[in-house]
Amino acid sequence: MHSLALLCAFLALSVASPHLPLLSSEMINFINKVNTTWTAGQNFHNVDSSYVKGLCGTFLKGPKLPQVLHNTEGIRLPDSFDARKQWPDCRTIQQIRDQGSCGSCWAFGAAEAISDRLCIHSGSKISLEISAEDLLSCCDECGMGCSGGYPSSAWEFWTKKGLVTGGLCGSEVGCRPYSIAPCEHHVNGTRPPCQGTQETPKCEKKCIDGYPTSYLKDKHFGKRSYSLPSQQEQIMTELYKNGPVEAAFTVYADFLLYKTGVYQHVTGEVLGGHAIKILGWGEESGTPYWLAANSWNGDWGDKGFFKIKRGNDECGIESEMVAGTPLN
Repeated sequence: MHSLALLCAFLALSVASPHLPLLSSEMINFINKVNTTWTAGQNFHNVDSSYVKGLCGTFLKGPKLPQVLHNTEGIRLPDSFDARKQWPDCRTIQQIRDQGSCGSCWAFGAAEAISDRLCIHSGSKISLEISAEDLLSCCDECGMGCSGGYPSSAWEFWTKKGLVTGGLCGSEVGCRPYSIAPCEHHVNGTRPPCQGTQETPKCEKKCIDGYPTSYLKDKHFGKRSYSLPSQQEQIMTELYKNGPVEAAFTVYADFLLYKTGVYQHVTGEVLGGHAIKILGWGEESGTPYWLAANSWNGDWGDKGFFKIKRGNDECGIESEMVAGTPLN
């Protein structure tokens, strides 16, 4: 009876408030009254909707990579898994990046997971940050740079052309650090306010001044890239064996307001496609989830991370997962 009452309340609210303003307190109150599996709150302050929509720069249902199937017989997967705990010496797994005013999530999800996998597959001997800038600016076949791209093409670019190293904006880490400055889309702080989508940086095939090696010598390659089946056991086996993967999903307006809990779509319009890094799984209060890292800096959501419902292809999350293995 309790679940029926909740459903009735949800339907009543849905009918009463079909069009809630983007990022509004009304939408926050609406979500929290429904008593769903997650809590909403204000993540963005004084930003226009064009900026927020510009963050969702992933083209969904694009070209598909060959699929890899795991033999799951005899594999005992734990009830919960967190790559940060499994490979504590691989510091990039714990990192939250900031894509700034650019729809480069497709490049960030790939660069982050590739960085993690280089460390994991080397037995923690290689610890470096793969450049999202190199991928964003030089992969013409990936899409339209800051205006959007395909995650599968990003992984294929890694295997064919390779990627150099590069850290966060202003870090001077690696050959090509990210050049788009972070902006203050969450709290009133020291960063400049976020505007609409920026222009894609130029593809400069050279390292920053003072970097000890050349652009070509700094390249790291993938051995192969592939897509994952949508079955959760296959995805979990991939994570358990090889490390974090990149996933893409449909972003609805309510996702922007995520704070804690296990996200599932409640209300709001479609804003676009978004790519993130999946690094684990678990269950919270009876709801199964994927653990994910976003690229909207550490002020968004749960210190930059979030959980999304697992097992029902929530917002298409299980249908758009890609990964690959390093060459060395």
